[in-house]
Amino acid sequence: MRTDRRGSLGLLAAGAVFPLVRPPRSRELRFGLTPVVLDDDRVLMEGLEGYLRRVTNFDVLIVRRRTYQEITTLLLAGQLDAAWICGYPFVQFRDRLELVAVPLWRGRPLYRSYVIVPADGTAERLSDLRGTVHAFSDPDSNSGWLATTAELVRRGEEPGRFFRHVFFTYAHRKVARAVAARLADGGSIDGYVFEVLREVEPELAARCRVLRRSPLFGFPPVACRRLDAGSEPVLRLREALLAMAEEPDGRAVLAHLRLDGFTAGTPDLFGSIAANARLVARALG
Repeated sequence: MRTDRRGSLGLLAAGAVFPLVRPPRSRELRFGLTPVVLDDDRVLMEGLEGYLRRVTNFDVLIVRRRTYQEITTLLLAGQLDAAWICGYPFVQFRDRLELVAVPLWRGRPLYRSYVIVPADGTAERLSDLRGTVHAFSDPDSNSGWLATTAELVRRGEEPGRFFRHVFFTYAHRKVARAVAARLADGGSIDGYVFEVLREVEPELAARCRVLRRSPLFGFPPVACRRLDAGSEPVLRLREALLAMAEEPDGRAVLAHLRLDGFTAGTPDLFGSIAANARLVARALG
C-alpha cells in the first residue's frame, strides 16, 4: 500500500516542521525547482536566475531540493512564491494550487512518459518486464511513477507484485543511468528528459531503448499557491516566463532547456494525470 503522501504533505505544510527557507527579503522572488526539469547544471541555473532577476526586477532566490515532496511542501507552506513542479502533485493539491505557466516543448504544452530498457535487452513489451528490477524516478512523479503504475493497475497488476524489485533514483537522468548500467532491467522516465539526453548525452541514451511511450500528458507546470496567485512576485514571474521566447537572454535559457517557450495553460491539460491518480488511489489505497 502506498503512503498517503497528500496527508503527510498537508501536515508538513501546516507547520509541523521548522521553516526550511529563510524569510523573504524585500522584493525577493523565491522560485523552487525539482529534478523534473533540471539536473546539476550551473550555467543553466545562472542563466535562469539572471533572466528572471532582470525581467521581474526582483532579487531571485532559486531553491532546489532532492525530491518533489520537499519542494511541494515548501510551496504549500508559503515558503516559495512559485515552483516548477510535476503534474502529479499539481492535481493532488489542485484545490490549493494555481497555474503560473506551462512550458512548450516541440510547440505544445505536452509530453509523454517512457519505459526504457537496456538497448540490447530482449523485452519487447511491458509484460516482458514481469519479475524484473525497475527504476522509478520519484514517488510523486507522473512520468517517473504514476503513468507506469496506472498502466499496470489497468492490467490488474501493481508494481510491488509485478516487478521483483523497485527503487527510486530521484532524478530522471539517473533512471537512464541505472538502466544503461543494468542496475535495473527497465525504468520509468520523463520522455522530454530522455529526448534531451539523446542530444546532450548521446552515449548514455544509446545504451537505452524506449519500450513504451505513454499517451500525452500536460507538461510539468510552474505553479503557485492559490492564496499567492495575485501577489506581485507571482505576477512578475508569469510575465517573465510568458515573454521568455521574446528576449535574447530568455531564448538562451530556453535553448539550454530545449524548450520553445511558456504558455498560460489551463488545468484541463492535466485531466488525464488526475484520472490516473484517482485510478491508482482506488487500487492501491
